[in-house]
Amino acid sequence: MRDADEQAEGLFSYVSCKARVPAGHPLRMIRAVVGEALEALSGELDGLYARLGRPPIAPEKLIRALLLQAFYSVRSERQLMEQLDYNLLFRWFVGLSMDAPVWDTSTFSKNRDRLLAGDVAQVFLAAVVAQPWIKALMSDEHFSVDGTLIQAWASQKSFRPKAEGSSDGRDPPMGNGRNAEADWRGERRSNETHASTTDPDARLARKSDGQSSLLAYSGHVLMENRSGLVRLACLTRASGTAEREAALGLVGRMRRTMRQRITLGADKNYDAREHVKGLRALRVTPHIARNDHITKTGKRRRSAVDGRTTRHPVYGVSQIIRKRIEKVFGWIKQGAGLRQTRPHGLDRVACTFTLTVAAYNLVRLPGLLAKPVP
Repeated sequence: MRDADEQAEGLFSYVSCKARVPAGHPLRMIRAVVGEALEALSGELDGLYARLGRPPIAPEKLIRALLLQAFYSVRSERQLMEQLDYNLLFRWFVGLSMDAPVWDTSTFSKNRDRLLAGDVAQVFLAAVVAQPWIKALMSDEHFSVDGTLIQAWASQKSFRPKAEGSSDGRDPPMGNGRNAEADWRGERRSNETHASTTDPDARLARKSDGQSSLLAYSGHVLMENRSGLVRLACLTRASGTAEREAALGLVGRMRRTMRQRITLGADKNYDAREHVKGLRALRVTPHIARNDHITKTGKRRRSAVDGRTTRHPVYGVSQIIRKRIEKVFGWIKQGAGLRQTRPHGLDRVACTFTLTVAAYNLVRLPGLLAKPVP
């Protein structure tokens, strides 16, 4: 017998959002981990809000909503609010009841900026990896570091001379509409003389020779080799030395809580004498890929990493495992949709990048915790 195509409307419903989430859904474990991390952050979050005034969005709900945006690659906050309005899974994870109203997009954006004051994203990432059952997956000996370019939400046409009367003497693009044509043939453009009018913190950079330059930031992660989880992360302005400078900064932060010597894997871009010297001063063995080659002038460039390091078998192991760090950048750009960031400004982009890195760790946890720890 064929059933009728009718929609039955009940007067009352007693089914909660949680009841609609399958028992084995990965977000159940992730929400438990996030809950413990947010509980550890309660003191820091209290300091961001005044005791009087209109109650804002709860910071716990705000962080869980931003994590969902990374988990499901939601392109904008407007689409995130739309999903929260009808998606029961999203409502349960954030902590909204069935009949709770969804926030206005502008209200959500203003409350998100509160997270910048206390560097909440960095503290949240540290709280996630500090939990005992996650810390058991990670070693305190072998790490890898690398950086990537995060494209800024600014066009090349916004990259204009910093002051009037610049040496190029060119006028802004002319024509009909906002996207007017521009011709930079023969024009010298650099970060010293030009800046983006849309996002002044963005810098013109390229990952390697032969690639086109773009306005971008430089994101950096420090990965633990055994589990592939990210221990620390940061975002800086893009430059030719940003990766090496950030690596020293990340290692220095980690060394405050460690006494034993560690190893640090990295690619050829980190093979510079001053950088290797700085790592050794921090009691770090530089497992950096050797950059021996013949320069354009015919001189031989010798690597700063010598036989004291390369003769050990663990050096070869680090060279293999360090490539796993590309999975972090691959998920951040493809899975979370952070190839080009929408927020403007160094602080906002850094907060978004760090929360996305924390989301990467959380996505990995259900698979890692299902396996026995070696």
